[in-house]
Amino acid sequence: MHEYHRRRFRGMTAEAMRAAADAMEAAGEGAGRTTTRVQLEMPPQAMERLQRLKDRTEAASYAEVIRNALRLFEALAEEHGKGAEFFVKRADGETIAYKIFV
Repeated sequence: MHEYHRRRFRGMTAEAMRAAADAMEAAGEGAGRTTTRVQLEMPPQAMERLQRLKDRTEAASYAEVIRNALRLFEALAEEHGKGAEFFVKRADGETIAYKIFV
């Protein structure tokens, strides 16, 4: 994964969040895992955002982008539920609060 995906969120690295999300997902992959097809209708602006994310992350499909987004959102929501705060450290070293859940 690209370096710009590696951010620290109040003591928990993005890698740790991904590992936790992957572990949760792997727990469900055992016996007879099935998939469900989901059809989405998206306005053109949302579709453009999805395409940009697919290109930027070099994902193989839109589904991969959405699965990754769900994993990250779930991990962030779980940490938020435990009282975590999120910060972004910019390239110039400035650290700012990042309000994901308002």
